[in-house]
Amino acid sequence: MKRILLLLLAACACACGTTSAPAPSDYAIVAGPGTIDDPQWVRVINVLSESHPGAEIITYRDSVGEALAALRLAKPRYVAFVERPEQVGRDYIIALNRMSRAVDDDIYADYLWGVITGYDADAACRMVLDARTPLEIRSAVSTLREVSGAKWFDSFAYVDDRDKGICGEKRPGEDSVRHYQTPHRLPDGRPDLLRDFCDYYAAYDPDLITTASHATERNLEMPYSVGNLRCADGALYADFPEGREALRESGKRRVFLPIGNCLIGNVNNTRESMAVAWMNSAHAAAMVGYVVPTWYGRSGWGGLKYWLTSPGRYTLAEAFFLNQQDLLYQLEGWCPGLGDKAFPFGPKGFAEEDFERANEVAGRELNIDETGFFFDRDVLAFYGDPAWEVRLRELPAEQDYTVTVHNEPGRCTLTIETAPEFSAERMAGDRFKEEHVGKLPFSWFFAERLDRPRLAEGEPWQAALDENFLLIYEPGFEPGKTYTIRIDTGE
Repeated sequence: MKRILLLLLAACACACGTTSAPAPSDYAIVAGPGTIDDPQWVRVINVLSESHPGAEIITYRDSVGEALAALRLAKPRYVAFVERPEQVGRDYIIALNRMSRAVDDDIYADYLWGVITGYDADAACRMVLDARTPLEIRSAVSTLREVSGAKWFDSFAYVDDRDKGICGEKRPGEDSVRHYQTPHRLPDGRPDLLRDFCDYYAAYDPDLITTASHATERNLEMPYSVGNLRCADGALYADFPEGREALRESGKRRVFLPIGNCLIGNVNNTRESMAVAWMNSAHAAAMVGYVVPTWYGRSGWGGLKYWLTSPGRYTLAEAFFLNQQDLLYQLEGWCPGLGDKAFPFGPKGFAEEDFERANEVAGRELNIDETGFFFDRDVLAFYGDPAWEVRLRELPAEQDYTVTVHNEPGRCTLTIETAPEFSAERMAGDRFKEEHVGKLPFSWFFAERLDRPRLAEGEPWQAALDENFLLIYEPGFEPGKTYTIRIDTGE
């Protein structure tokens, strides 16, 4: 109780507009009135601050944008927004995306962020506690053909979203996926893909779930609309013709990436939503999903591509952060100044008139890629602790280049050494989902932020560079060579 009272006093001081500059911290916690006024939810802040000693606690009273002034003072690298689900909806997530770019004057996001929420305060606390220790992804269940090779996982099962009725399994100890036609059938003869998915979920107890196909805030369809997962009272269930069946849970923490789904990342200002149910009953300690209908898919598929094609190199949050900066850099090159403008989403978030208004905002007719990047820029939600060390396992055969960073006063130097078997195509993303993302640049997330970085005079690279990251476009790296990138820092 004493801890709660102290935190409430600190929150009141912050909300009343104290003028003292906060102590430097790499981590900030932002909370609104529904959180700081409820002792149960204050407990979530307490648990999170114990995970990140010295974290700056920032509160607001009416709009989350009120936290921006304090964020500009604190300059954190990671920001967790602790909110009751009733506070979290489409407009809130769009505001968080836009606010992440407003700490300084450049076009890039200035911190990695995540939303901590849950069906209740206990569920939110569990999300925080689940992120206290690293997780290496070893098993997965999916509805994506794109990951059906399963090279990242020791065990894996999937329902194919491109070939109706095809499923596959890679059991522990096996080297490859066995693909087959499902024997499960509905009374009308269609493949019972929902039964397959639920059986795989129970048998493999996956660390990671990736999905596509249709979805809303209240359901997740299997491919070809054969069956639905739904939610009620904070729990997921399979909606079988013969009745509801709860997903069989072990209580282990997981990551849920509904990358190809519409709307499922939208909590929709209610705890009775699919996103909350995944975080609650399925123990998804991290989740990334869209809060609008999706069609172009750059933010979702791009973040997954950064994570999958550099296995082990980046945490989940880092991969999605890098993809977002890549998107911002390219959009600025196509349409200078568009990054400061808001996409004119209508009530449904995906209508012809929205795209017509987008052209008006841009001041000219946008092509499909420009429209897609603009549309996708602010509509992906990240739930979970943004500093959580959750990674894919490394694949030795794909570790074909090394990066060494040397810091000295006024200069940061990256040395890239490519192995004889280096593949430029693999660095560019191995053609994964090229229709949505294209080729990836060389990327690097700095272990520590740099002070006012810029390429040193004479450096030939086409680069996107900020205090947290470096992207090099068309680097031209060749096997068995060494390259240096010099970055000036400070004054």
